[in-house]
Amino acid sequence: MFMTKPMEIEDRSMAIIAPHLEGLRLTDDEKKICSRIIHAAGDVGYAPIIRIHPEAISAAKAALSDGKNIFTDVEMVRRGISTKTFRKFGGEIFCKISDVDTRELANREGITRAMAAMRLFGKRLDGQIVAIGNAPTALFEVLRLVREENIRPALIIGVPVGFVGAAESKSQLAAQNEIPYVTVIGTKGGSSIAVAAVNALLYMFDSSRGAINEK
Repeated sequence: MFMTKPMEIEDRSMAIIAPHLEGLRLTDDEKKICSRIIHAAGDVGYAPIIRIHPEAISAAKAALSDGKNIFTDVEMVRRGISTKTFRKFGGEIFCKISDVDTRELANREGITRAMAAMRLFGKRLDGQIVAIGNAPTALFEVLRLVREENIRPALIIGVPVGFVGAAESKSQLAAQNEIPYVTVIGTKGGSSIAVAAVNALLYMFDSSRGAINEK
């Protein structure tokens, strides 16, 4: 007999994950983020490679409380975020990957559309939450904006996936200490992981959340 009630399935999943987080010196809130990432991936191998900046959770709380926005690299991340929960905080979720000006800039500069989208967001990223789950070039560009143009997001969730640039972009994110972050070391990651991290933070500050797949 298999389980059919969403919250019972989630609770059982979290109980299975919990032992894999022991000994990692995580706070209770950090465990919530790690648990949801592991749950989304179906892979306890994530446990030792998740990195959470000491100020990431407080930065997220402050940004959400102030109704700040979320800027994503791809539609999969934008659509995966629990809009019903996020709407309670008053912000909006933006993605420019398919916009005409993004395509034009990418073609003109010979860069990826994800990179162009972040460049076009520019100063709009100041004080906001950035969630990157697919494109290493998007994360490289955000870090360039931080470094060269003094743009300061409130929080960067940077977990691009792949074998070309992903590990390097995330290493750069983890090496800097100006902007709080959530990341995953190495080649693992992806849009579902970025979504899991964002939703973990949303659910952390919204005790009225219902079923796991609530949108």
